[in-house]
Amino acid sequence: MPDDIPGSARRETELERADRNFVELLQELRVVQTGVQILFAFLLTLAFQARFPALDPFQRGTYVTTLILAVIAAALFTAPAAVHRALFRRGAKREIVSVSSRLAGIGLTVLSLALTSAVLLVVDVVYGTPAGTAAAALTLLVCTGLWWLLPTLMGRRATGEGAKGGGAAGYEDGAPPPAGGPGG
Repeated sequence: MPDDIPGSARRETELERADRNFVELLQELRVVQTGVQILFAFLLTLAFQARFPALDPFQRGTYVTTLILAVIAAALFTAPAAVHRALFRRGAKREIVSVSSRLAGIGLTVLSLALTSAVLLVVDVVYGTPAGTAAAALTLLVCTGLWWLLPTLMGRRATGEGAKGGGAAGYEDGAPPPAGGPGG
């Protein structure tokens, strides 16, 4: 999007850009947070189901791992609000946006592992470990493809197009997303 390229038609100060970037990040986090909350609620109810005591040690370990990953993902996705609140009106908006973007990227990585683990647990209980492992691998592949590979390829395309036009990369401030996962 040309409006996201520094020096483009969008005329905004560095502070206005940081404000806009933070608002956009919070909108993204609202979408993801809902999914994490649903997953977490589902996991909390599982331990109280009649069939739960029949789970084998592998399934119980997968359950606990999934629960912990969901909690970590929720913490990572809510951390930007806590960082903002702690640094509110201290002139640190650019740093807040940068750190929050990294937290969101790491959160997406952890969420992909939580989703993979949840699929492993459910499919293992329903169809057995081989099917659960295959479904988990497919889940991880889909998350990696959509959340990391697709944005990376799009970023390369935008970088190539930006170079042709003499502009910066298609990412905010010309920097690629953080190594912890997609972001911007």
